[in-house]
Amino acid sequence: MTTTLLVLGVGHGRRLLTSMYNAHLTKDYTVRGLLGKATDDFCEDGRLVEKSTYDHVTREKLDRILALIQGSHQKALVMYSNLDLQTQEAYDMAVRGLIRPMGKSPMLVTGIRCVFFAPPEFLIEVQCMHETQKQLRRLVHEIGLELKTTAVCSQVRRTRDGFFTLDDALLRTQWDLHSIQDAIQATAPRVAAELERSLRPGLGTQQLPGPGQPWDSRGPSSALGLESCAGP
Repeated sequence: MTTTLLVLGVGHGRRLLTSMYNAHLTKDYTVRGLLGKATDDFCEDGRLVEKSTYDHVTREKLDRILALIQGSHQKALVMYSNLDLQTQEAYDMAVRGLIRPMGKSPMLVTGIRCVFFAPPEFLIEVQCMHETQKQLRRLVHEIGLELKTTAVCSQVRRTRDGFFTLDDALLRTQWDLHSIQDAIQATAPRVAAELERSLRPGLGTQQLPGPGQPWDSRGPSSALGLESCAGP
């Protein structure tokens, strides 16, 4: 099952969503896995393909595999960014956490760690970009293989999308005009500051008010929904 923080744009906010996408901002997920079985679609409720033992799996082994995954993806991120790491510009971007791929790329994991381990269940936090739900489920499957066992994904939950977090989310019961207007007003100053930091080079200064300045009637309209759904 997938529980998702979904960012929606209204009015001028719809164009800003495209700019956010082009900035290749990362997203955060919590992903729950179960050791000991494999299915045809990497989901817990998929068609069972294989069962396996997992008594040999320890927290230390899992942490070691996650560190290797993060290291390999960080190398891939640098490759897709087309940056020369010997330059001052690349160093400054790395320090600020602004290294991004120049275009399309496979899923890139920028951070991954285990936050709960009680076999057969484990929970990992994943920071990534260019992901799909199926790729996240496959990641759990591949972790199982690296641990010399099998694993399926039982839950995926998106907790951050770019600079929007669960604290910004509107529940289904809050999907009304008044709540949406309040959410827009509450997030607008932070959106302006984050766009200034991350997106100004690609947008042009005439489109962005400075931090602390009000948005005009076109400026960003975004409503956030938190909804449980099954994703592909």
